Amino acid sequence: MQPEIVCESENELEKHLTLILQQANIRIVLQPVISLRDGSILGYEALSRGPEDSPLKNPDAMFGVASETGKLWELEQLCRTKALEKVHQNDFPYKLFLNVNASVIHDDKFKLGFTKEYLKSYNIDPSKILFEISEKNAISNLDGFRRTIDHYKSQNYEIAIDDAGAGYSGLNLITDVHPHYIKLDMQLVRNIDKDTYKKSLVTSLHEFCCLTNVALIAEGIETESEMRTLIEIGVQYGQGYFIQHPESEIRPIDEQVLKTVHASNAQKNHIFRNVTTYYIGNLCSLGVTVSPSDLAGDVFNHFLRNESMMGVTVVDGDRHVLGIMTRSGIESKLSGQYGYSLYSKRPISNIMDRNPLVTEAETPIGIVSKLAMSRAQKKIYDMFVVTKDGTYLGIVTVKDLLEKVMEMEVFNSRQLNPLTGLPGNLAIEQNFERFIKSEQPHTILYVDLDNFKAYNDTYGFANGDKVIQFVADLLKELVPLNNFIGHIGGDDFVVILDTYDCAELAGTFIRRFNEGIRAFYHETDLEKGYIYSKNRKGEEEQFPIMSVSVAGVNTRNRLFKDIQELTEYASSLKKLCKLEWKSCYISR
Repeated sequence: MQPEIVCESENELEKHLTLILQQANIRIVLQPVISLRDGSILGYEALSRGPEDSPLKNPDAMFGVASETGKLWELEQLCRTKALEKVHQNDFPYKLFLNVNASVIHDDKFKLGFTKEYLKSYNIDPSKILFEISEKNAISNLDGFRRTIDHYKSQNYEIAIDDAGAGYSGLNLITDVHPHYIKLDMQLVRNIDKDTYKKSLVTSLHEFCCLTNVALIAEGIETESEMRTLIEIGVQYGQGYFIQHPESEIRPIDEQVLKTVHASNAQKNHIFRNVTTYYIGNLCSLGVTVSPSDLAGDVFNHFLRNESMMGVTVVDGDRHVLGIMTRSGIESKLSGQYGYSLYSKRPISNIMDRNPLVTEAETPIGIVSKLAMSRAQKKIYDMFVVTKDGTYLGIVTVKDLLEKVMEMEVFNSRQLNPLTGLPGNLAIEQNFERFIKSEQPHTILYVDLDNFKAYNDTYGFANGDKVIQFVADLLKELVPLNNFIGHIGGDDFVVILDTYDCAELAGTFIRRFNEGIRAFYHETDLEKGYIYSKNRKGEEEQFPIMSVSVAGVNTRNRLFKDIQELTEYASSLKKLCKLEWKSCYISR
């Protein structure tokens, strides 16, 4: 007998909603948004739930009825009030994410009601409030909506575009609103570790956010693999059931989640992704290990149970690598009329490959790819083993190796400055973050040409480009390998060195620059020591032969909280350099 299905009429559902509003019977649960770089909590999204015994317990049903019956404003106002009451009771130090319908935020009642004075009663500053606006909601008056958003931005509220990727107008909404955050729709996050299209799309959105100074939040993370993939892409923040379910009370993030975040970031290189600096250890997976005494028949059963397994590594009790056994190798040995009976009861050490490719974890991926491709033809597609200080760490397949090399080459080709071949702003930002977080000695050298604009105006852009190339080539020649050189743009460069001792290198660079720059001037200008060009006011002025200002910033005596503070400090040092009216190096 089929169970009876009871459907509430629209009139009955409206009565339930009216009762909820009259009794203010709304439950607020909070779900954390955490940094995918260090696991710290950015804020909590306030989510509303109907009464447990109500047919409108589900928020989608409750808000759907409110929208149909013209009571959306009242319901959202109640939910916001309840959310503010909840965080006020918990002495809330984080950002509070509040969902606001696009039509509601533009409503005059909302603007009149959601003021600084209103928030003061809950002891909350506007800078802690973040309005989430869904791209699913239609916006009829776009100009008015933009003015509303600007109004809230001017009062230090922050704006997030929610459900990005769920509708068809999301990109337009993003470009119109210029939000502080973009929240990926959970359908883009679901199974991103298995879906190349989703991964490529999110990677592109991440790069867009880096270029526009917008933070990206991945919503709906449900598995460890999804989170690891998002961290690998570089997504800054995450939210979802794997991190923490929505809870009535605030509680700490689970230790296992934090370990995953830290481990994933430790594995991922935060420096510019280059085949000469990306280590093979960052690519390896755990793999399957067996003992040399394990019987070949038992090892063969491993392969039968796992069709995707391409090989096993044979290790001793101290985890030293003795050899490998590939799927094709064991199938070859145990096949045929007598193969299984001959080898299945023998130790795997009798038939394993005793000379596999074994490489240390800190070997650059470019070197490993050359070693892998130089193997004998019959072994060229075999997996290889990665060790750490001589003991087993994991394996890498040729497929994974080639995909990573191709991915990095494509990525790099898109990020390199076409004139100098040096990485641009996205890579520079990644390295600045590494600089700020690192506890190791590092120095940033900002390199800026003096009087370059006057030279460019007088001698032409083609000659100006030759000067830029000269500086880039000089830096490539002098800066030691495995240190970072970036081209900010125009005549500005940046170098990141793994040392505090930069005076000698800076001095050599300045001397070589002063010698080489003369070749770009006419002899008559060199004799005069200056050229004529118009200043920024359009007035004719004398400009000396180009010099170079080098500002050195290190963390020996000063720590920086973020990239903005770092660049502002470096800018002040560059201004001091330029006061010298000659090539100059200042480091602090």
